[in-house]
This record gives sequence, C-alpha cells and structure tokens, in this order.
Amino acid sequence: MKRLITDKLIMWKNSPYRKPLLLKGARQVGKTYALLDFGKNFYDNVIYIHFEGNTETLNKIFSIDLNPKRIIEEISVYAKQTIFPHKTLIIFDEIQACEEALTSLKYFAEEAPEYHIAAAGSLLGLAINRGKFSFPVGKVDMLTMYPLSFEEFLLATNNDILIEKIRESYNSFTPLSDIYHNHALELYRKYLVIGGYPAAVKTYLETENYDSVRSVQADISDSYIADMAKYATPNETIRSIAIFNTLSSQLAKENTKFQYAIVKSNARAKDYELSLQWLKASSIVLENIKVTEGKIPLAVYEQIDSFKIYYSDVGLLCFKSGILPQDILINSLISDKARGLLAENYIAEQLVIQGYKLNYWESDGKAEVDFVIRQKDTVIPIEVKSADNVRARSLKIFVEKYRPTYSIRISSKNFGFENEIKSIPLYAIFCL
Repeated sequence: MKRLITDKLIMWKNSPYRKPLLLKGARQVGKTYALLDFGKNFYDNVIYIHFEGNTETLNKIFSIDLNPKRIIEEISVYAKQTIFPHKTLIIFDEIQACEEALTSLKYFAEEAPEYHIAAAGSLLGLAINRGKFSFPVGKVDMLTMYPLSFEEFLLATNNDILIEKIRESYNSFTPLSDIYHNHALELYRKYLVIGGYPAAVKTYLETENYDSVRSVQADISDSYIADMAKYATPNETIRSIAIFNTLSSQLAKENTKFQYAIVKSNARAKDYELSLQWLKASSIVLENIKVTEGKIPLAVYEQIDSFKIYYSDVGLLCFKSGILPQDILINSLISDKARGLLAENYIAEQLVIQGYKLNYWESDGKAEVDFVIRQKDTVIPIEVKSADNVRARSLKIFVEKYRPTYSIRISSKNFGFENEIKSIPLYAIFCL
C-alpha cells in the first residue's frame, strides 16, 4: 500500500539539516512497513533493529557508552551487514524498549550526522510524557503516523482516477458527475466500516469479507488493551479500558463533550485524567479542545477542561459501537445519530492526518461549530452533516460574529460554493 508519509521521509533524507528521525504512532498503523519500504526504495541497504526482540544483546551494545562509532561497529556485526554513511538506513524499532538507544540519538545528531537513523515507537509518546527517558530534546526530527487516510484508502483500492476527479471538482468547486459522486460516497461508507488500519484494509482487499475485517479490528482492540495492562499501573489500566470502551457512548450523546460520568457514575476528573492522558499519548485517541473565540491564535482561547475524544480510527469506532457493516453499507438502515457520530469521528481523524490541530467552538451554550481550523490569516468554521440536511444555525451565528473569509459545510451533498459557504462532500476532506 502506498503511504503518503513516504514523501515526508524523502524530504527528511534529503534535508541538509537532517537529524535522527523519531516516527511516532499507535500500534498497527504501519510505521515499520513504511520505514522498511522507504529504506528498500531509497537506500543501498537497510539495517533493522527491533528492541522488543533480543533485548539483552541489544541493550549491551548501548549500555557500555553512547559513542556512535563503537555503536555502529557493533550493530554492523550484530546485523551481519556493512553500514555505509548516507547510503544505509538504520531502523530502531520500538525504541522505547531501550532507554540508552533513545538517548544515543543525541550523540548521533552531534557527532555522527552522516548516519541515517530512523526510530519508531508505538508507545513513544507515552514514554516521553512520563519523563522515563533522557529524551534528546532538539536533537531529533519527529513525525507522527496514523492509519490510512481516506485518500490512501482510495489509492489502496485502485481509485487513482477518482482522486483526480475529486481534486478537479474541489479546485473549481463545480459538482462531481453523479457517477463519480455516488461511487465516492459508496467508498466513504466502506471506509467507515473498514477504517484505515493496514491489516484491516489488506484483509478487505484479499477477502472482501467484512466479518474478517471485524476480526482484525477485534485483535487490534485487544492489543491496545494488552498494552494498557503491560505499561500502566493496575488502577490506570482499569480506568483506561473503561474510557476506551465507552467512547462511542460519549459521541452518541446530544452534546458530544467528554463527560467522566459516562465512564462511571460519579467519576471525577482527577481520578481518570491520567488514564485519559495515557490513551492520548499512545495515539489511540484524539482530542478536540473547545475554544471560546474564533480568533487567531486559537490556542489562546482554548478551554482545556472542555473537550471531545475520538478514536484515532473510524473503523475501530464502528466496531466498538456494535454497528454492523450492513447498517452502514445499506445507508437507510443506520440512524441519524449513528451516522453523525461516525461522520464526526471520520472528519476529526482526517483533519489530524493532514496536520490540523482539533478545536471546536462554542458560544454560551447556544451555538456550537464542530471544528474550527486556521487557514492563512483567518479561522475557518467547519460544520459536519452526515446526510443531505445542511441547515446549520450555529454556523450562521459564527459567521455573523467573526466574518471569516468563507465557511465549510461537509455533508453527502456535492461540491458547491454559494453565500460564502463551501460545500464539500464527506469523501473530499483530504483536499483541505
């Protein structure tokens, strides 16, 4: 599968200011595959070191000292390959399992920049936030990887021409022809079921069996819960699992703001806050923070105790919600509420994949806009509608108050631009 992060990896390789790379992201999003494929196509050879494997031998290499020259020599012997400056990609996988290896990146940046090192870690964000490691601040480049975006899903399903047609319509804001529009909506509904985990997409491509896809999603869900049990304290584990398993209930509420009482009756923020931070740092969930003003910079107006939480993969939400594939694929079977929570989660993850920070706007409890993003020198409001019904009173209130350059309404309707509102189909969010 083609992953668009490859373009960023190429830029990293060719940068004159290149430092060792840290590739973060949840388990099962394809970090290892992306790095191995990148190394195969753009380097003479690849040295792959997995720190959750033969940890005793590998730890000894890094425990003596952190001299890059000695480490390179010993890794070369361990891997039975010659390491060439600028021509060999060295991959440190699950680097959080070896504290000294993470610290060594500082010395590679300072003393041996000619060696190209890319490190990956599923729980790296958690380890860094906990302060467990001596993190090489300022001495590494960092990227975050997510499940396949909808655009990558279209590439994986051989819909390259459809991507071109969607981009053409987006650039001109003229409607996509009905045949392409309906086909794109059909693929959007499939994506809601399958999601973007590479294993789930691969299973669908090979079998076209949605039960098999759900089996993969169940395994991924179980692996996340296993990580919680392995790397968190018993109390944190119980609370993290409770949050993880009740997110669909949070999103199904009329007000989708995260409420600890949904997790457990009489639950208090101070008891569950650390567990929620665990899930965010592990990239398993995404956070959308409320802003009280639609002004630049948005961060100044964040109200950090008011937020929404989404799964980082909409297919996982579909599975955890108990929504069956036929409920979505046969569109008339699914309720408006279920359609809405899937659409909102989908838009959240697509925005994050494209590098946007998630914020929503609320004014005195009377109006709420699902997402607000900065584009150039203005804050753009985004209203998400899961169907054709696009009446949006809150969007009108935001526009009257802040006068943005334009507004965005995302729904199943075709492209259009009138009354300073850009109508963007659900399947075209990757064009933003």
